[in-house]
Amino acid sequence: MAEEKGSVIMGMIWMAIISLLLFWLPAVGPLIAGIVGGKVAGSVGGGFMAALLPGILLSLVLFFAGTLLTGVPIIGVVAGMGVFVLILINIIPLLTGALIGGLLA
Repeated sequence: MAEEKGSVIMGMIWMAIISLLLFWLPAVGPLIAGIVGGKVAGSVGGGFMAALLPGILLSLVLFFAGTLLTGVPIIGVVAGMGVFVLILINIIPLLTGALIGGLLA
């Protein structure tokens, strides 16, 4: 039996926890979180998935929640896109760290 190398779900959890703990380090915090999450995910592809999925899911949830709560779809679009832009600012060092961590795994 082949042993599983890593877990994308655990990589996402580690990235989220470390990003929250190191929020006060603007570029270094997400880089460290990406390295750890990519190593836990077990590969470069798994690290990228662990870095991208939470941002996409959070943007979609806020899009639907904004639409549901206001009844106006344009408010949901604005809320979802606003969060997506904020996540894109943070994703560059996170993806760089996920690449490094995936290569280290």
